Amino acid sequence: MILHYIYDPFCGWCYGAEPLVQAAQAVLPVIAHGGGMMTGANRQSVSPHLRNYVIPHDRRIAEYTAQPFGEAYFEGLMRDETAVFDSAPPIAAVLAAEQIAGRGLALLGRLQSAHYVEGRRIADEAVLFELAHDIGLEPEAFESAFKNADTDRHIKASRDLLANIGGHGFPTFAQEQDGQFTLVDIGPWLGKPQAFAAWLSQSLPVQAASTGFQACGLNGCD
Repeated sequence: MILHYIYDPFCGWCYGAEPLVQAAQAVLPVIAHGGGMMTGANRQSVSPHLRNYVIPHDRRIAEYTAQPFGEAYFEGLMRDETAVFDSAPPIAAVLAAEQIAGRGLALLGRLQSAHYVEGRRIADEAVLFELAHDIGLEPEAFESAFKNADTDRHIKASRDLLANIGGHGFPTFAQEQDGQFTLVDIGPWLGKPQAFAAWLSQSLPVQAASTGFQACGLNGCD
């Protein structure tokens, strides 16, 4: 059984689900698929409009998941109108980390904490290279893999997968067994990574629950 994880580096609920991803890796293989929420025409510079839209969602994510959000993010990055949110470079970085060391998810977790806690620009190459070095990736190998990553093709494949399995945004989780996909509702497990891991290990049916979780669509969180 494999757990597929369709994410975006700038999706707050994906950051909220990061402890679930860590816990799941102890139970079964997890494959990450970058969806490219903020690419092309959907790239965005930080602006008052973006800030006023995103921050209330982030407050709810912190409440439901207990994930930390730093003042450097709220009062630094989210007020820096020279910063640009572009999903393509961090997705390329995750692909590079996976290619050279099988550590794509480890780098994704580092990127998320750098963004949401430290308020760093994770769309900037220099920052990505530094963060890759932080987790022990060999600089020259990482830079080469990063520059050669076919990010556009990967994003298209991720969106095709999302559509084919009936997902509706980021994050989407799906179990695959014998070529059959089953969507996983992570709502009941947000903030409960060990319980999520136990549930996965038992392969129990997905149970629906009413929570504050909202998937992020291709143009942002609903």
